[in-house]
Amino acid sequence: MKKTNLTFLSAIILLTISCSKMGVKNADPSGMQKAVTAAASPLASPVGDVVGKITVGYQGWFAAPGDGSPINVWWHWSQNWSQAPSPTNQVIKCWPDMREYSTTFQTAFANLGNGQPATLFSSYTQQTINTHFLWMQQNGLDCAALQRFNPNSSEGPTRDAMATRVRDAAQTYGRKFYIMYDVSGWTNMQSEIKTDWTSKMSALVSSSAYARQNGKPVVCIWGFGFNDSNHPWSAAVCTDVVNFFKGQGCYVIGGVPTHWRTGDGDSRAGYISVYHGFNMLSPWMVGRIGNVTDVDNFYNNVQLADQADCNANGIDFQPCVLPGDSGQRAHGDFMWRQFYNMVRLGAQGIYISMYDEYGEGNQIAKSAEDASMKPTNSVTFTLDQDGVHCSSDYYLRLSGDGGKMLKGQIGLTATRPTQPVVSGGSTGVTFYQDVNYGGAASQSLPKGTYTLSQLAARGVPNDWASSMQIPSGWTVILYADDNFSGTSWTLTANTPNFVSLSPNANDKLSSCRIQ
Repeated sequence: MKKTNLTFLSAIILLTISCSKMGVKNADPSGMQKAVTAAASPLASPVGDVVGKITVGYQGWFAAPGDGSPINVWWHWSQNWSQAPSPTNQVIKCWPDMREYSTTFQTAFANLGNGQPATLFSSYTQQTINTHFLWMQQNGLDCAALQRFNPNSSEGPTRDAMATRVRDAAQTYGRKFYIMYDVSGWTNMQSEIKTDWTSKMSALVSSSAYARQNGKPVVCIWGFGFNDSNHPWSAAVCTDVVNFFKGQGCYVIGGVPTHWRTGDGDSRAGYISVYHGFNMLSPWMVGRIGNVTDVDNFYNNVQLADQADCNANGIDFQPCVLPGDSGQRAHGDFMWRQFYNMVRLGAQGIYISMYDEYGEGNQIAKSAEDASMKPTNSVTFTLDQDGVHCSSDYYLRLSGDGGKMLKGQIGLTATRPTQPVVSGGSTGVTFYQDVNYGGAASQSLPKGTYTLSQLAARGVPNDWASSMQIPSGWTVILYADDNFSGTSWTLTANTPNFVSLSPNANDKLSSCRIQ
């Protein structure tokens, strides 16, 4: 799916760094090195929209027939895009938490474990993008790097529309965004990327939400220097494109190979001048690490020297942090160790790969917590796969806490502060069939309005509920009749027994508003 999928992890870990470690910025053994707000180098850029901030890689590349998109297929949801996702036509590794999407599309999978239909979202729907950017806002995630592949294919019109939808959502929810060109497989890249910028994407720069660093609009180019046939350009071609964007007044980020500095492994030799031509470097890490030991090995043997090289050459450093694929996540410990290492490293920013990459399974967006939230005939993994239950928003919250540590809002700590589940139903309202939160439980309902049929679809049959848990600071208005009519009750705290309400609300709920 996204990027190259190299699988030489063990060889990478054992690489010996050829250059001297003299001058490398060593980790503070006391664990008290200051966060990025105290610049790692006098040459580091000041805090802006990417320096000192958390950026998430945003695919925005899912579609479904009937969603109104020009592509009008199951884009990235299935192997055969013309056919609905099914057990024999499956490509995603993890099922999304679908509870907050108002427009969904029926798949050919069996129902979810909780009996609800197995539906998926379309990125083309503005409400989908708004929901994703709302989650970014709620969790303090600063910026989204919108992935843009070759726009001159049949996917181009849909990608063009996605760019404006992302702009609108970023403006609505106070987030920043920038264009991140992934040049993988782009045959006529050298000329076409320039035309695409000048004729289309540069128009986005006028948005108040478009990311700027050092007063310049941000653009990222992912894929220069990778040692494979999908990235064949010479160093001269790469330098020409980088200089073009600089000439357009842009701050240019390079999404570069893991071993950019040493010019081996996944990097072509002789490209150091290309890499040093960028304003910021963001080496790729997916497929390179799989557990905490790997994370520490890369920190000690690769990333310390990477940061020192960037400092010496006046380049900002934006390393990747990833939540992990199936079997790697360790209920957040894997990801937190990366945050800890990158903050004590003195990195100028952090790039999370990825936000919505359900295909590779390394997404932080809300995902199926357990078997009740995925199709009964799907082999996708769930967040509780290692035996620890994690709320669907756990990796959003974890990323938000990583951002706080980067910004110095919490102290540098190797101990993960984020709990897999926050008590009190903090991710939504939960109704129960019996008093004292007993019997069957509904899905966790986010803020919104729910008619009788919408409640039933979320596990709250008519005249069924007897107790309820409410997140702190939320308000729930219950109605005895459908469409927000009849007797009403306004509640702001956990309510273990609806019988105790005045009048008695037990088995009366038919619609509600959650605020």
